[in-house]
Amino acid sequence: MGTGHYFWALFYFASLCSASLANNAKINFREKEKKVLDQILGAGKYDARIRPSGINGTDGPAIVRINLFVRSIMTISDIKMEYSVQLTFREQWTDERLKFDDIQGRLKYLTLTEANRVWMPDLFFSNEKEGHFHNIIMPNVYIRIFPNGSVLYSIRISLTLACPMNLKLYPLDRQICSLRMASYGWTTNDLVFLWKEGDPVQVVKNLHLPRFTLEKFLTDYCNSKTNTGEYSCLKVDLLFKREFSYYLIQIYIPCCMLVIVSWVSFWLDQGAVPARVSLGVTTLLTMATQTSGINASLPPVSYTKAIDVWTGVCLTFVFGALLEFALVNYASRSDMHKENLKKKRRDLEQASLDAASDLLDTDSNATFAMKPLVRHPGDPMAMEKLRQCEVHMQPPKRPNCCKTWLSKFPTRQCSRSKRIDVISRITFPLVFALFNLVYWSTYLFREEEDE
Repeated sequence: MGTGHYFWALFYFASLCSASLANNAKINFREKEKKVLDQILGAGKYDARIRPSGINGTDGPAIVRINLFVRSIMTISDIKMEYSVQLTFREQWTDERLKFDDIQGRLKYLTLTEANRVWMPDLFFSNEKEGHFHNIIMPNVYIRIFPNGSVLYSIRISLTLACPMNLKLYPLDRQICSLRMASYGWTTNDLVFLWKEGDPVQVVKNLHLPRFTLEKFLTDYCNSKTNTGEYSCLKVDLLFKREFSYYLIQIYIPCCMLVIVSWVSFWLDQGAVPARVSLGVTTLLTMATQTSGINASLPPVSYTKAIDVWTGVCLTFVFGALLEFALVNYASRSDMHKENLKKKRRDLEQASLDAASDLLDTDSNATFAMKPLVRHPGDPMAMEKLRQCEVHMQPPKRPNCCKTWLSKFPTRQCSRSKRIDVISRITFPLVFALFNLVYWSTYLFREEEDE
């Protein structure tokens, strides 16, 4: 009998222990989180208006550590001088009023979605133009409270930020766009922002940018002093390099082709006036349209850009080809006028020679007599012969180097208009090649200096 009672007592104790273990296994830690949140954030226990104390509970400034994850960079606008970025922004600080019992490590952290329940740093983006939060499907924000009182705030935001650009080397330039974060109301005596140790800024892999490449980024501090005090500030400098291949295909090669096409008029006949005028005017208008299209995509600045030098010189070459035809046409008409004058002079000389021959024919039966080589006054025939002798006895002129060089060109009757075309065929390409050499060496060298 005693043994039976002992057995039943042992069985009852074992059942109680198993029930207790089962109850412990079925503990709802979400309910524990609720109790902990009510305990640390209950009415009269926590005031979100009061900032946390400094390090180790001192009266120093609250330390807030920042880190960023750049998800994407959508657009970089030259004409508006701005860029758009989407990022995950994180802040972390310690608030000793939020310490709680982690139930032997089973509560790693508490999660909140209402930022107004705890104290928040008054950070703002000083170069922001526009910005918005993401609320699809739920607000992309959370606050984690750790047992030691550490608070992590994370939010996904999209920003449009100002980016002042220097376009002197456009499109061979590099641009530095900054992201600035500062405290609005708390001075450095109450709040200090620091970059998180290790890797404060991360960028998504395979970041693709239209017409730009993100070369590197740098973190720095930018504290500012105003009449109301000194405010903590952080900044990230993003270094963008412009992709030149797009501009080479869209601007530089088409401009070169237009300049070369304008040289075709040098090889056309001088009499093809409609063809040469149409070619010159068409290339000039096309080049002007190209230049205006380039300027429409850029802001009006007071300095000269690299692309302005290129388009200006190309436009000058095209305009010069059109002026060259005007000069050729004028020289051609001048040559024709001189040719007509020479023809008239030759006709008059021929007429005078014919008259003299007729006079000699009439006196052919007269007796021939030797006359002394004495010039009698008033003798027209003697005067004419003397003039011819003087012409033949004049000393030869010194050869002109330029005329000698020009005479080597295949010209027809030493036509000045033809010579202008021949010289232009050589001069224009040489000068344009020299300009390309100076242009690319100058701006590429300046780009390396800036780098």
